[in-house]
Amino acid sequence: MSLFLILLAGGDSKRLKSYTPKQFQVVNNATLLEHSFNAFKEFREIKKTIIVYNNKHAKYIKNINFKNVIKVIGGKNRQESAFAALKKIKSMNCKKVLIHDAARPHPSKSLIKNIINKLKNNSAVIPVLKVTDATKRINKNLIFKNIKRNNLMLAQTPQGFDFKKIYSKHLINQNYTFDDDSAMFTKDSEKVFTTKGSRMNLKITDKEDLNIFKSLLKGKIFYGIGFDIHKLTKNRKLYLGGINIPYQFGLEGHSDGDSVIHAIIDSLLGASNLGDIGKLFSDKDKKTKSIRSTLLLKRVIKLLNNKKILINNIDVNIIAQRLKVSKYSYKMIKALSKICKIKINQINIKGKTTEKMGLIGNGKAIASEVISSVIKYD
Repeated sequence: MSLFLILLAGGDSKRLKSYTPKQFQVVNNATLLEHSFNAFKEFREIKKTIIVYNNKHAKYIKNINFKNVIKVIGGKNRQESAFAALKKIKSMNCKKVLIHDAARPHPSKSLIKNIINKLKNNSAVIPVLKVTDATKRINKNLIFKNIKRNNLMLAQTPQGFDFKKIYSKHLINQNYTFDDDSAMFTKDSEKVFTTKGSRMNLKITDKEDLNIFKSLLKGKIFYGIGFDIHKLTKNRKLYLGGINIPYQFGLEGHSDGDSVIHAIIDSLLGASNLGDIGKLFSDKDKKTKSIRSTLLLKRVIKLLNNKKILINNIDVNIIAQRLKVSKYSYKMIKALSKICKIKINQINIKGKTTEKMGLIGNGKAIASEVISSVIKYD
């Protein structure tokens, strides 16, 4: 099954009453759009992801480092935006498609899995929730009719469709307006299969919704300390903080000797209760001989992500007598923030000396110490 994902993120968010559109509101160091995107990225069935955005929000999109996505400018409303994405992928051999509102940043893995599984043998599948509250019709704040809720359902996204069918329905219904894509099937009396939705899969519309979402993602903060020191030696390149620094000496080590990254790894593992760098990467392992420490850090970040652990901040001291750390600190911060998938203002790097005392003070070694904090979720 050639399955594509369309994320609709082109709304103006007028009801949120915020300068920043809701899909770009930041919760736990990620925008709502990123939360939505991340909810689907573990599903290998999804071959391509299309993000539909409002051209007025281009500056926000540019600040997010999405990998392997197709970006499409949307239309005047949700329906036009969905059709713009469908037209973009028409010639890409898409067989099935998921359409999801980025304003729903918390779809569960089980919900997505159920939609994908049911979509294999059906043309339209959507998640629904039973209406549990008493339902009324009102006019000017006055109730004029009670509605039986027995068969009433609330539709959610992601909604899954046979590509050819949903494309043709968008094509012939351009002069009509629908609240969601499945309504086009209902209009033609075609079957729309349902699966159980989730109240956690809430749609962010106003500030109250945003606050509820924030409360769902509350985690506990844990702290870790890391320290690493290496001798300086001739005939080695100097790697610190993920960058190559022009210098007459390099750091000894089984890997590239990057003491900053080694201390960061130990700090993050300590905060996450996952052991230490030696436990994960033995200095007796031939595969890690002379390896760039950036690759080791990437593996650690992947491990943390799989365990739903987010980095809150990283504070680094580089202890070196002769190296001018301030000259390279910003370049290090940029390199490390990219690897750690956090913003540059979540990393701080400072240069220290030992006032010419000891091995470091004699210019024969460089050490790094790190304190980091992480957020763990249940």
